[in-house]
Amino acid sequence: MRTERNLTRSLDRVFARLDREPERPAHIDVPRMSRHRVVLFTATLAFYLAIVWAVVITSWLVRLDWQVMFFRPYQQWPQIHAFLDYYVVLGQRGPTAVMVAAWLGWRSWRQHTLRPLLTLAASLLLLNITVGAAKLGMGRLGPHYATVIGSNEMGLGGDIFPSGHTANAVVTWGILAYLASSPRARRWLSALSAVTSLGVGLTTVYLGTHWLSDVLLGWAAGLLILLALPWFEPLITMAETALFDLRDRWRARRGRTVPAPAVPVTPSPVLLKPRPAERAAAPAREPVRGSRAPIHLAPGPHTARSERTPVTPAGSRRPPHADRLPRGTSQPARPLTGN
Repeated sequence: MRTERNLTRSLDRVFARLDREPERPAHIDVPRMSRHRVVLFTATLAFYLAIVWAVVITSWLVRLDWQVMFFRPYQQWPQIHAFLDYYVVLGQRGPTAVMVAAWLGWRSWRQHTLRPLLTLAASLLLLNITVGAAKLGMGRLGPHYATVIGSNEMGLGGDIFPSGHTANAVVTWGILAYLASSPRARRWLSALSAVTSLGVGLTTVYLGTHWLSDVLLGWAAGLLILLALPWFEPLITMAETALFDLRDRWRARRGRTVPAPAVPVTPSPVLLKPRPAERAAAPAREPVRGSRAPIHLAPGPHTARSERTPVTPAGSRRPPHADRLPRGTSQPARPLTGN
């Protein structure tokens, strides 16, 4: 019971803290393609091409790949095999995309903007296009399907080069650093995403599903996508504006109602009540002494209550009086007695 109360208080504090956050943070800046970023993009692209060239010419990097494969890390350290089987999920496209999309979706709802989700969608689209094209274009086989010892296994119909797990880990976790709201958070998240992605890549080498050169090329491929994202910011802004315009038109179409034709009704002068302003403007009438409010009577002749004779089924209850005259008629004056 006490644990539930403490948990409830903790959740209340968290939601209270979230409620105090600004809905539209104005200090979030959109990264631009600065000179520093251009230099990093050029250096990473050169590293990417150097890895590809080293594998194509079957250089020392290919010999290193075979040495690591024959070393069989999963047999050298079997005690960490179960843990790394779960850790490698951090590089799978489906689970990581769902986790990061949930977080960025909450940020989009909180900040009333679609930019986080659209940036994630653009980065994943670039990842699928570039890495998928490189995999199919080079067609390298993995360690488990290698045919000739010492060869680069290129052009044999494989899809292992570059490593998709490593590139996906770089892009999916690096997008959090790209969308960070402060330079300090961006630095910390960049370092964390770099370590996570390299760990995912080395885990694939440990499991024997990738060459070491696959991991290096996958890391470079994911970093190129993150560095090139500022070039796509205008397209992301245009897409966000178009989606908001579409939402506004949809809301306007749903809120538009066709009014029914009004039937003219003539108000009755008896039931019509004057408005307060008309009451104040109307001249006050002097009350007439002895006047009464109009009484709505039933149609036909009407007699006063005093002139009615109560009638029962057996007849009248009053005894007949010969000398009684109906009320309203003048009676003869009586003679005065005395003086």
